[in-house]
Amino acid sequence: MTETMGRRERKKAQTRQALADAALALFTEKGFDNVGVREIAQAADVALSTLFQHFPSKEALVFDMDAGLEADMVAAVRDRPAGQSVLHALRDHLTAREQRRGDDDDPSHTAHAALVNSTPALREYARGMWLRHQDALTAAIAEAAGVPRDDPAATALARFALECPSLARSDQDLRQLFDLLEHGWGDWLTTPSPSQGEAEQPGQ
Repeated sequence: MTETMGRRERKKAQTRQALADAALALFTEKGFDNVGVREIAQAADVALSTLFQHFPSKEALVFDMDAGLEADMVAAVRDRPAGQSVLHALRDHLTAREQRRGDDDDPSHTAHAALVNSTPALREYARGMWLRHQDALTAAIAEAAGVPRDDPAATALARFALECPSLARSDQDLRQLFDLLEHGWGDWLTTPSPSQGEAEQPGQ
């Protein structure tokens, strides 16, 4: 029985991967808006109903890591080293993730990133995908802080952490955003930038 279940799960995983690979190839070649789900199913040699068993929408075909995102974020909070704050745990988790993406030279991953960045519908889907995990992350933060689950501070930190990936262009951007959260916007808003200092000469 276990061996049968193992074969079945492997088959499902293979089908899911075949669909994701076919979708990425077609989207990269023709553009996201110019490819239909039926064409993807045909390219992967599966029925259209099989496609929808694995992916609820065309956008979902581009993102095959949704379930792992939530588990990883919650684990970053719950399994953080002793003495590390929740804020720093989230910062380190997200910056490490961004660094791995930056160091990844796999052509398929590069094509995936280019596709998402060039397609407004996919950028919006990616943002919504992250924000769907807000309740679980809020609960983990509240538990770590010893506050009620509906505490607005826990919700705000969860929302901020989940928004950061859509705002940052690099791991350095992520660190700067978390620095602002930790130290506040006061000095950042009142201290002129170098370009402002050059533009505003005395007596002008």
